Amino acid sequence: MNDRILSLLGLAAKGKNLVSGEFSTEKAVKERKAALVIVSSEASDNTRKLFTDKCMFYNTPIYFYGTKEALGRAVGKEMRASVAVTDKGLAESIIKRLEESQN
Repeated sequence: MNDRILSLLGLAAKGKNLVSGEFSTEKAVKERKAALVIVSSEASDNTRKLFTDKCMFYNTPIYFYGTKEALGRAVGKEMRASVAVTDKGLAESIIKRLEESQN
């Protein structure tokens, strides 16, 4: 697991540039405020499908990364299946790191 990605998510949360939880993440995508959505690798098939479909429709980048526990801990919450980064610059940095971790 690439801790740099989780660190950036924590930074986004501290700067109020991140929402977490299924309802808040979905709302951010619908309102076109989400610059990036990250769904836990452990998320249920229904959750994965919901966010894949929503993000495709609203043209929002989506990645599957980390455990629910790791995502939650990174943003200072309980376990989280999904988070949305609302700051474009931070989202681009995280996407870059996610791309590097997949290679």
